[in-house]
Amino acid sequence: MTPNLLIADDQRDIREALRLLLKAEGIGCVAADGPAAAIEAARKQRFDAALIDLNYTRDTTSGAEGLDLLRELKKLDAELPVIAMTAWGTIDVAVEAMRLGAGDFIEKPWDNQRLVNVVRNQLALGKARRNERRLAAENALLRAGEDEEFVAASPPMRALLATLARVAPSDANVLILGENGTGKGVIARRLHETSRRAAASFVKVNMGGIPESVFEAEMFGHVRGAFTDAKSDRIGRFELADGGTLFLDEIANIPPAQQPKLLRVLEDGELERVGSSRTLKVDVRLVSATNADLAADVARGAFRKDLMFRLNTVELHLPPLRERGEDIALLAQSFLQRFAARYQRDGLRFAPSALRALQNYAWPGNVRELSHIVERAALMADATQLDEDALNLKPPAPHDISGAAALAASESLTVEQAEERMVRQALERTGGNIQRAAALLGLSRPSLYRRLQKYGIEPDA
Repeated sequence: MTPNLLIADDQRDIREALRLLLKAEGIGCVAADGPAAAIEAARKQRFDAALIDLNYTRDTTSGAEGLDLLRELKKLDAELPVIAMTAWGTIDVAVEAMRLGAGDFIEKPWDNQRLVNVVRNQLALGKARRNERRLAAENALLRAGEDEEFVAASPPMRALLATLARVAPSDANVLILGENGTGKGVIARRLHETSRRAAASFVKVNMGGIPESVFEAEMFGHVRGAFTDAKSDRIGRFELADGGTLFLDEIANIPPAQQPKLLRVLEDGELERVGSSRTLKVDVRLVSATNADLAADVARGAFRKDLMFRLNTVELHLPPLRERGEDIALLAQSFLQRFAARYQRDGLRFAPSALRALQNYAWPGNVRELSHIVERAALMADATQLDEDALNLKPPAPHDISGAAALAASESLTVEQAEERMVRQALERTGGNIQRAAALLGLSRPSLYRRLQKYGIEPDA
């Protein structure tokens, strides 16, 4: 959508010049000839930013009228980015405008390119802040509506939360380690929400999803013309998180060539947008997460040792669900309440057999897998009481060597013996139905038949 900018200036030629300049940049404008008209316009519609003169007819040098207008605009919309502009620029006026919430300051006569850049930056920052506030509000509503709790009854989780409570109020960088699906993102957000930065932005970046060719532009931003597709200035993730928390998920996926650039920002808090020589300062608390062994990556030269030390001022090890026995039933009950409400399935509950099955399952996919299984059961169940069959818990797939090895290690079996047991259990649970057994094991029909032949199992067993 076209950005909507409020312009306030008492000179008609200035208003028209600004309107034409910004229209050419794809920015829509509403012009007001003074503070009263600007306030009236702001009451009638929402603007994405405001560009206001500080001096009007009552007093053309002090900036007092403009500062009063700035105060009123901020009362109407505290998130509105405001750019102050005056031909009588003084340090004192600029400082006071910034103190009252102005995002930037421009002197007349202005440089067209600088003015456009400042307006675009403030529009982008305003959009990012509104999105963050909207998502925070939506998440709060979801949490309130679903009565979601952070379950931590098991000893390893209680120990983790005790450490988190000590670390959160500080600005120390935190590295969260744990298997896939254990809830590293939940811990990262909890760190932010219990920190002194809770009112500022929480920006999440999946480092595995950023192509190396655009890494710098995504993380540090770029200026117009920096490369072929850079048609306007863009702020990066570090600037978006300025004053708040930047969560770098899958941190081990940062390409080696980009690691020194990230290290520099962590060391001195300075960066340059791609295509710009202007150094910017950012104040960001960094939280990272990975399921990889960073120490092993350092040993084989895939990850910088000095970068790892910058990331892991504090390390939090998130235990897998199989080590959180006391939490499994509590988490399952919490998920069941949530999904029963979502799908309007009143009265859903677990049978004792289902709770035993949940407790005995290995949970290779951790909390994420538990959530998915309970959601599927809540959606598909024929009765209000969910038994073991309703959960449809899958044994580890035999073609997944790690799953067979885990079962073998836990029960003193060879990998082949563990695989044979999985196949037999799948056939028993499906009444000998080859198609369903193959699906349960994550195999094709031919692959299952080869295993039947290998272990001398009759298809109707």
